[in-house]
Amino acid sequence: MQITERIRALKHTFIIPVSPEINIERFVYSFIIFGEKNIYLIDSGVASSGNSILEYVLKEGAKIEIIKVLILTHSHPDHIGSAKRIKDLSNCEILANENEKEWIEDIDKQFKDRPVPGFKNLVIASVHIDRFLNNNDIIELEKDLKLKVIHTPGHSKGSISLFDEGRGILFCGDSILLPGELPIYENFEDTISSIKKLKQIKGIKILLSSWDEPVYGTNILEKMEQSINYLLEIHATIKKISNANEYQPLDLCKIVVEKMGLPSAAINPLVAKSFQSNVKVLNSLSM
Repeated sequence: MQITERIRALKHTFIIPVSPEINIERFVYSFIIFGEKNIYLIDSGVASSGNSILEYVLKEGAKIEIIKVLILTHSHPDHIGSAKRIKDLSNCEILANENEKEWIEDIDKQFKDRPVPGFKNLVIASVHIDRFLNNNDIIELEKDLKLKVIHTPGHSKGSISLFDEGRGILFCGDSILLPGELPIYENFEDTISSIKKLKQIKGIKILLSSWDEPVYGTNILEKMEQSINYLLEIHATIKKISNANEYQPLDLCKIVVEKMGLPSAAINPLVAKSFQSNVKVLNSLSM
């Protein structure tokens, strides 16, 4: 999908086998930025996404060798899946936040810490991070192509968003949740704070999320507000459950999913873990 003259969005579909009976169909976007001389990537999708990315580059008449930078918004398998292959073929520089280092550079540790079903089919291999990105860093890709780094923790500790101030384009990774979809985050409070931080950015014309279609103009702030309201609804639902902290995580997850009318596929360990971050702050928030 062509977003601008320089930016392409590639949509990658994949399956998460939650159980022998349940497969969750998911998709994720990665982004290709065509510079004057080189190519820059934001996220690499799952393991099989490397084929789509490399084929697209070749179809555009470019060489794999001119892929110079791959920025990883965070360490989850649907974002780092084909990073090692792209790195090996192009010798590109890998950039990410230091808080994601362990899971990007050691996928066995990531799987141990966060055993996503089908993980081994989603990620090719670990990959070394060449440069760490911090909040407010400016990535100077080319003279007229710069991205500002915005640390947006919550979905993961080292999640980042990237803002092309000159063109008003915000790449937000998985920072903005979609109402009614699987609510996956590590820290409830940080997730809301990060979305509020993104809301304060002036001049956003295009919002490019990894798990949503592109959003334009006045719909952007509305999309962010909907995400915050979704998170607050989740928290309010958990808060109304008597002795929520005494339930087993998956049992609590089932109750919340049913009360909110979410898809049954949301009853899974990842979402259950998300809700536990709400439980931890039940008594510290007036929501």
